[in-house]
Amino acid sequence: MAGIVSTAVLFGLGGWDRRWIADDGLTVLRTVRNLLAGNGPVFNAGERVEVNTSTAWTYLIWFFSWVTRARLEYVVLGLALALSITAIVFAMLGAARLWGGRRWVLPAGALVYIALPPARDYATSGLESGLVICWLALLWWLMIGWSRSEESRPAGVYGAAFVAGLGPVIRPEMTVVGALALLMIWCAPVPGNQPRPWLFRIRLVVVAGLVPVGYQVWRMGYYGLPYPNTAVAKDAGAAKWRQGLGYLWNLVGPYWLWVPMLALGVAALVAVWSRYGLVRIGDGPKPAVRERIRNWRRALRSPAAPVALMLGSAVLLTGYEIRVGGDFMHGRMLLPPLFCALLPVMVIPLKPVAAQANTRRNPSRTVVAAALAVTAGWALCAAQTTAITTGNRITASGIADERGYYVQTTGRQHPIRAEDYLDYPRLRAMLRMTSRNPHGGLVINTPSFTDWYLVRPPATDTPGGAGHTLYYMNIGMMSMNTPLGVRVLDPMGLAYPLAAHTARFPDARIGHDKNLDSDWVVVDSGVLDHFPWLPSYLGQEWVDRIRTALTCPQTQDLLASTRAPLTADRFLRNLHQSPTYARYRIDRVPENEIARCRLTEPAGSSGP
Repeated sequence: MAGIVSTAVLFGLGGWDRRWIADDGLTVLRTVRNLLAGNGPVFNAGERVEVNTSTAWTYLIWFFSWVTRARLEYVVLGLALALSITAIVFAMLGAARLWGGRRWVLPAGALVYIALPPARDYATSGLESGLVICWLALLWWLMIGWSRSEESRPAGVYGAAFVAGLGPVIRPEMTVVGALALLMIWCAPVPGNQPRPWLFRIRLVVVAGLVPVGYQVWRMGYYGLPYPNTAVAKDAGAAKWRQGLGYLWNLVGPYWLWVPMLALGVAALVAVWSRYGLVRIGDGPKPAVRERIRNWRRALRSPAAPVALMLGSAVLLTGYEIRVGGDFMHGRMLLPPLFCALLPVMVIPLKPVAAQANTRRNPSRTVVAAALAVTAGWALCAAQTTAITTGNRITASGIADERGYYVQTTGRQHPIRAEDYLDYPRLRAMLRMTSRNPHGGLVINTPSFTDWYLVRPPATDTPGGAGHTLYYMNIGMMSMNTPLGVRVLDPMGLAYPLAAHTARFPDARIGHDKNLDSDWVVVDSGVLDHFPWLPSYLGQEWVDRIRTALTCPQTQDLLASTRAPLTADRFLRNLHQSPTYARYRIDRVPENEIARCRLTEPAGSSGP
């Protein structure tokens, strides 16, 4: 227990020392602000877009903000750190259960995880990383407990099923882990105290599916998509294998991560061999098929099954991250699969129980002690390693030390509050532009990216003007430094469906590989889109074609799924059409879009 407490304290101190909230973390808080204001779970009032990937994270922040009435940045900071520390505790408790409960165990895999700088960076950050590993650790602890009990209490089994069922609302890819855990519980023998196995299994399905299935139906009807808009914006189903392999090496290579993984893998195998000896396969007569199936089902209730579950999940999650190209944040998306792989060896017994009671010398103790020494020495070195040294410049691979980048660009060691980001380049200039034009308008980049241009709205009798729309990629810091009445959109499509439903550039920076020209938002936002009010660096013919392209019936139907009033008919149409909306793509070249939709070129256009 002392090792668990000391490791958790070390992780807490490490996370606190590197405390911060990322721009993407501030993005999450905009939705929470709208929830607290009564506008619903949206990023911009009046437009139903699910900007946050983790549903559970959004509502956890909302709940604790509503209870404490504290400033949102401090709520999310404390909640993320608390969940990260809790994750380490449950992970080590589960591993201790695996190795025999009261035996003398020492921190091993836990040291590997907490030593990695990105693990400590994302112990806070305002993102859902802490929630994800906490869910994995809790599921691991429950599954180990379930596998070790001969006669599980129904409440414990239902609890494990409920937690496993939460996978889709923790993060969409965690559905893989949750589904495998549920399949394991379903296929395993039903506890003997359950007289009707079929009824027990039906209850398992209901308990596991109540939250995710209910939310999925609501999501499809409310947002018009079967998954968060971020999955559309980043084309989560597309493949970028080469970038993904580079992302994997960007974490493994600088820290020599293979060294402790290999050492702990050998130590775990030696400890298992020391306790159980060699397992001989093929001796004796082969059992009948029915008996083999019964043996296989009984094996699902052994401690080896949750180990296989987590190791298999680690492989699947790593494969998925490699396929989609990884991420632009150093290490972040590989932390959950790494955590899964380390769960069985979060702690390791220093003195494994020998297979033979009369064994005088047990060499496994030497091997395990050596592995623990290697791991501890590696952890001391890795904790001081700086993997990315480009500062506030993005590397050629597009991967950045996100925390280091914002520390340098804001000039603050711990950027946490929204105003800490006001010194980010050109942010103050954007806010000055909005304050100097109270009647509203669209604020967009100039070609030099050193200043802003305001496209004025038509004359309006609306008190206070037509309202402002800001168009830039850093939507977190913009949205948290402006009132909720200011519409904030981005060319990558995280908060802007029109941009999200374009095709991504094949060789662009991962996570930033969609970029919708500002001409489109000029037309879509209803500001004055013709000269002399149109910026001189925008082409009138191009804008005219975009105006025609936006009349495409399918595009109008897509936009209506998020902008039209949410009536019962709209909800049912969204529910039915959400898979079609998710697949729909717009060509960012207006001539191509006009041809795709079979529209007529605008009068006076020279054509493609």
